[in-house]
Amino acid sequence: MGMTYAIVAQAVGKRYSRYHNNRPRTMMEAALAGYRRMRPIEQFWALRQVGFAVRPGQMLGVIGHNGAGKSTLLQILSGVVCPDEGRVQVHGRMGALLDLGASFHPDLTGRENVFVSAIVSGLTHREVQQRFDQIVEFAELSAFIDNPVRTYSTGMQMRLAFAVAIHNDPDILLVDEFLSVGDVAFQSKCLTRIGELKSQGCAVVLISHNVEQMQQLCDQALWLEDGRVREYGDPNPIASQFMALMSTQNATQAFHDYSRQVEVRTVRLWDRHGHPMTEICSGDPITIELEYCAHQPMQNVIFSISISDQAGQIYFNTNTATPGLTIPLDRGNGQIKLHLDRLDLRGGSYYANAGIFAEDWSTTYDYHWHTYPFQIQWTPNEQTLLYPPRSWEIRTSDSIVNVELT
Repeated sequence: MGMTYAIVAQAVGKRYSRYHNNRPRTMMEAALAGYRRMRPIEQFWALRQVGFAVRPGQMLGVIGHNGAGKSTLLQILSGVVCPDEGRVQVHGRMGALLDLGASFHPDLTGRENVFVSAIVSGLTHREVQQRFDQIVEFAELSAFIDNPVRTYSTGMQMRLAFAVAIHNDPDILLVDEFLSVGDVAFQSKCLTRIGELKSQGCAVVLISHNVEQMQQLCDQALWLEDGRVREYGDPNPIASQFMALMSTQNATQAFHDYSRQVEVRTVRLWDRHGHPMTEICSGDPITIELEYCAHQPMQNVIFSISISDQAGQIYFNTNTATPGLTIPLDRGNGQIKLHLDRLDLRGGSYYANAGIFAEDWSTTYDYHWHTYPFQIQWTPNEQTLLYPPRSWEIRTSDSIVNVELT
């Protein structure tokens, strides 16, 4: 495809309306009950300011809680719905699996549905004939292909829908939780086929609740939260942060999710004079010390430290996954310190968070979230999240005035 990008989304937003639960369903009900209940109670944004780009041959994984806007995003990319803000550019033939089997007519046979679906997706009748046997063989439905689709199980419909989608030479494949149904052997076959399409230059957008699967398959990750982008970029650290956050919301689950080969013993905060602190001024230096205990020697680990507010919004996030930096651990206790020359956040309550991960981000050894609080004092009368050193330069006809603010 001679395109630089297969998909480009720029500041995409989608707005929906909420209505009364007892909203009139017919004109007669509306006339009797009054038209007031016909109007929406409120409007809400299912997506807001979402942007990303996917090149041919890349896979983007989309994660987030239920209701975060993942399926709405796929509907916009496929053209099923139009955005209310921003724009989406899509270059190439689309293969979309938004609701597996939803496009099938229940009274038509599997054979008839294959022809209808494939022709609707852009293939000619001859092309469908040429690929028909491959589609049926992939779906493993030779014995049932002439039965009505209403007699198919959900898994059978899923296999047929997936087989049709991947045999229409898609340049772009949109997949909404396609592996949530079906046996392990068929899931593996699907993954292999997606890998083949990807290597041939197909761009893939995959919604998945399986974070490990996303780490293995995807080149990029998009973490949606309440319809907005929380994180976008390398899937390994994003997946690890997502798993850590999900785990810490359930302390019992958290214990089982972490391998504990290396544990975070505690995190200490120090001021500019090396004194323990729980409060600093905006712009002050801060040292964050992580004390750990390794229960076995490790060849290399990644330490991660972040700063978040009480709502869980992360304002600062860093880690030791730097090219050329290896951190081997001996058995026993140790410390690692992060020195920040300035912390230019506005005043409020914050937390220092710390985690220890495998060198490829595949395993979370331990993670402490919202355990170590501290305060930042605030005096300026400004509505801002950051308060870095700055200066104003004022030019008039006869003078220049510089005013530095610290």
